[in-house]
Amino acid sequence: MDLQQQIEQSGLFQNLELLARQVVEGFISGIHKSPFHGFSAEFAEHKIYNTGESTKHIDWKLYGKTDKLYTKRYEEETNLRCHMILDNSASMYYPEVKELRLDSLNKIGFGVLAIAALMNILKRQRDAVGLSIYSDKYSHYSPEKGSERHYQMLLARLNEVGKIKGSGSGTKTYTYLHQIAEKLKRRSLVFLFTDMFQTETEDEQLFDALRHMKFNKHEVVLFHLLDRETELSFNFENTPKRFKDVETGVHVDLFADTIKDAYEEEVKTFMAELKLTCAKYKIKYVPVDIRESFAKVLNTFMIERQAFG
Repeated sequence: MDLQQQIEQSGLFQNLELLARQVVEGFISGIHKSPFHGFSAEFAEHKIYNTGESTKHIDWKLYGKTDKLYTKRYEEETNLRCHMILDNSASMYYPEVKELRLDSLNKIGFGVLAIAALMNILKRQRDAVGLSIYSDKYSHYSPEKGSERHYQMLLARLNEVGKIKGSGSGTKTYTYLHQIAEKLKRRSLVFLFTDMFQTETEDEQLFDALRHMKFNKHEVVLFHLLDRETELSFNFENTPKRFKDVETGVHVDLFADTIKDAYEEEVKTFMAELKLTCAKYKIKYVPVDIRESFAKVLNTFMIERQAFG
């Protein structure tokens, strides 16, 4: 039984929720609580009442016991809305791995687990999350909600991503980003997880679609998922190899060393232009090596969440 058959039978991960929790708990271990304190339903701690402050949150029962005024301080409630967008095209299933684990992930596995980890944080903060999945078709859309039922539904959908994998006939990033933008009516944080390999190749069309995302003042972050060792550095053994485009079927036979320098220069130029154009349109560009930890994704989220006002 090959990897794709295993995915289709059991989903990407045996217990996605548990793995996501492990990722988040590992990340926040040793990190102090958020410095933001709003007025949600979840009590955080007491602080001494200062003259002139609102008396609305004074703990009168504690005053009766201690004869001192304290107010209840609460966890932040921002009513944040966050929409996750996942590229589920054939190229996202690179590299092929025997078993998806925390220390052995392909691009789609990394994207799914990163989104699940972010959802875990959003759930803890009682924020709303939505999800879009696309490849050669727009296969799933869920609006932003914050209920437990909705959260579990999104986890189930994420874990079944392999079953709705793109056929390999192309990736229509521009087309579907426009469609997703039309659905996002209220201002949100938008996170796009993609490897930027697509059959629609006009750069200006891509940025038209991303600018569309910005139309309603959404904050957009592009997580560019890559296997740095092979897709950036092109580190392959210098033996005859067939390199095949899994989305178009086009292939070329060659020795890796014959094109290594030219390839790396092209990729470097592409990523530099992508970063500059994202900056021009105020889109945060974050290249992510799928062989590294999730810290870059989670740190970016924390920064964007604090800046989102």
